[in-house]
Amino acid sequence: MPETPLEAQEDAGPAASGIRLAPARGLGTDAWHDLRRNPVFLVSALLIFFLVVIAVWPGLIAPGDPHRCDLMRSLEGPTAGHWFGFDTQGCDVYTRTVYGARASIAVGVCATLGVALLGGVVGGLAGFFGGPFDAVLSRMTDVFFGIPMVLGAIVFLSMITLTGIWPVVLVIAALGWPPVARIARGSVITVRQQDYVLAARALGAGNARLLLRHILPNALAPVIVMATIVLGTFIALEATLSYLGVGLKPPTVSWGVDISAASDGMQFRNAPHILLYPAAALSLTVLAFIMLGDAVRDALDPRLR
Repeated sequence: MPETPLEAQEDAGPAASGIRLAPARGLGTDAWHDLRRNPVFLVSALLIFFLVVIAVWPGLIAPGDPHRCDLMRSLEGPTAGHWFGFDTQGCDVYTRTVYGARASIAVGVCATLGVALLGGVVGGLAGFFGGPFDAVLSRMTDVFFGIPMVLGAIVFLSMITLTGIWPVVLVIAALGWPPVARIARGSVITVRQQDYVLAARALGAGNARLLLRHILPNALAPVIVMATIVLGTFIALEATLSYLGVGLKPPTVSWGVDISAASDGMQFRNAPHILLYPAAALSLTVLAFIMLGDAVRDALDPRLR
């Protein structure tokens, strides 16, 4: 019996009836859709964008020289044209606070990239190959887990005579990768057991293709979230090491260096502005990155939807 036009249209599905189905969204697209509607993400992203701009081009809002000091104006309070006052050496606190964003954020970003790369590679290889390879890499990770990060950084930086940001970046990256490796390992083990990975292996896909095309894109989300959160922690760690005298050192301008120079109790009582402004800039930056990491975690973790 021939089909009626209505039956033929029903058999043809939504395409024949003129109904357009919305394209399926991937994890990244879905996460971006949620992030754009998250006020925490928007506020933290705008603040971080502003901080990155002044770190790259500090002269846009602070045309002065952070190394130009006048001892005649030592500990002088805020005045017209010098909104944050002057520090012990007579340097403009506002200019140094603005220029301090460059070194502090550079250390945080570079250390985070190093930690994500090293931890991601070690954890990913351990989770993918498993067996003895996983056992060796996991025990190596446990050894580094046993080293207190601040204490280890103090010991290593005390033995290094080089100056600048790179010794601090290398030490933080060398000691900070184990948490990322553990997260990457667990994520890769989970993805490796999925049906589409097993199907690709059954069709003859090699290890390189499985890692790059099927496992890596689907295992990156937890690593990205972890890296975003620890970035703020590394900025605070740099300030801590600089405050203790083993991190960045003068003439490098950073918030940690200025906080260390302003840590004398008598100076703080007489001129609290020399400590409050760089400390406030540091706290605001760390808070912004932590808020960004929380927002990214909520968007990328399906269990939190």
